[in-house]
Amino acid sequence: FTFLIFQYCSKIINGANMKKTLIFLFIFISCFLFSQEISFNIKDKPNDDGAALILSWDTSQIEASKIIIERKAPDSDLIIITSSQEVVGTFEDGTDIDPGIEYNYRLSALDENGKVLHIVRTTASSSSQWFNKKKISLLILALLISVSIVYYIFSAKSGKDLYIRKIGGLESMDESVGRATEMGRPILFIPGTLDLDDMQTIAGLTLLRRLAQKAAEYDAKLIVPVCRSMVLSTAKEVVKEAYMKAGRPDAFDPDSVFYLTDDQFGYVAGVDGIIVREKPAANFFLGAFYAESLILAETGFSSGAIQTAGTAMPSQLPFFVVACDYTLIGEELFAASAYLSKDPHQLGSLKGQDFGKAIFIVVLTIGIILEISGVHFLKDFLALH
Repeated sequence: FTFLIFQYCSKIINGANMKKTLIFLFIFISCFLFSQEISFNIKDKPNDDGAALILSWDTSQIEASKIIIERKAPDSDLIIITSSQEVVGTFEDGTDIDPGIEYNYRLSALDENGKVLHIVRTTASSSSQWFNKKKISLLILALLISVSIVYYIFSAKSGKDLYIRKIGGLESMDESVGRATEMGRPILFIPGTLDLDDMQTIAGLTLLRRLAQKAAEYDAKLIVPVCRSMVLSTAKEVVKEAYMKAGRPDAFDPDSVFYLTDDQFGYVAGVDGIIVREKPAANFFLGAFYAESLILAETGFSSGAIQTAGTAMPSQLPFFVVACDYTLIGEELFAASAYLSKDPHQLGSLKGQDFGKAIFIVVLTIGIILEISGVHFLKDFLALH
């Protein structure tokens, strides 16, 4: 409007001084008019799934005492989403925001008496992002580990010998089976007390396959009491397959794998009774265990059996370490299948994960040195928000 007035006056007045005066008048009026405007901006929240919008306002030019922001979605009424007495502020609207839907916003600036001084209306919509740029460091580390796993898998397939340190509990498996055969006493295997949805149970059943195959080769009796129905079905199939692989399917006894009870201490009492009556020469406790770990291990120790245990439960490891001859600590239980089978895929995955751990150790060491030196860029880069 001011610009149009200036153009009109310039045509009427030809004096150069008058034109300069009008220019200054135009600038003054423009600044005055814009100084009475308020700022209300909305932008999509970055690095999210499109479920939030960032609202910012500046009402300092009109001396507003309070602002009210309302939102209207398609096919719905206008609702108040926030109010504030700050003349300059921001607000994250993350309530019932759907990506791709355009929302109408209205900001009302009020004076001390609640009178509306100014109203600003605008529209905005959110969108979801493919990547969270704040977690780019996690992407880089994940790619490094993935590439290393693929590299080691192909290396194992090509015949390259991948070194894996010896695990005492697994090396002693043949010794335990041989001892049971010589003494004419059975082997007891406990796959933990959790169901198949726990990785420790799956790792234990993987070791059961190897143990059952050795028992079939040595013609040793195997006892596998379980406390979950799904574990019962799986364990039976695992043992049956192991006997077939050993070339002795006729020696498989379906009753060697049986169900006791789902009750925690009822199951422990049943297993302890088996240990006392059958006096197995070798006990294997491989899986997830809770308070029953010490009861099982102490009973097995009192019977004179050679015991091998393994779990990823940190609170139960001390009991197994004290009462058992060999203990697989933490991740050794999950590495056991690769250790025994020598399968290229499992070996490559294991070595790739070890390479990732080495990367973390190196980065952690460098980060500590840099932090001590007062350099924080590595910490800031790796920080996940």
